[in-house]
Amino acid sequence: MQTPPVKDGPRINDEIRVPRVLLIDQNGEKQGEMPTSAALEAAEEAGLDLVEIVPNANPPVCKILDYGKFKFQEQKKKNEARKRQKVVELKEIKLRPNIDKHDYDVKAKSMFRFFEEGDKVKVTLRFRGREMAHPELGMKLLQQVKADFDEVAKV
Repeated sequence: MQTPPVKDGPRINDEIRVPRVLLIDQNGEKQGEMPTSAALEAAEEAGLDLVEIVPNANPPVCKILDYGKFKFQEQKKKNEARKRQKVVELKEIKLRPNIDKHDYDVKAKSMFRFFEEGDKVKVTLRFRGREMAHPELGMKLLQQVKADFDEVAKV
């Protein structure tokens, strides 16, 4: 015995199997609680579909509307929401403790650009060889980065 495929989306017309529904007509006006059969007749008279909008309510809320148009509008809303989403990326800036002033300015300029685009920035300080004997130089550089970006970013 196979189970019928599960339909995504709201139930429409004869799929609504509750005795009573709260009806909203095609103009958005509340018609009140009525038997499902009467609501189906009203939808057929209007030449539209009866769509279950809020299935968990007691009684369920149904609306008379053109289901094809309703599906199209829902899809359009979903696509718009997807377009408006911005994925925050993590950008990484690598520094060395004995970085030159101009090199630091170039890195700082790109960090400002990343922050303006809404991305997060990770600052990596890399020590090599004899630089490891002077961690205070690295701390001084990180303090400078913190001071430069205090008003733009959360450090």
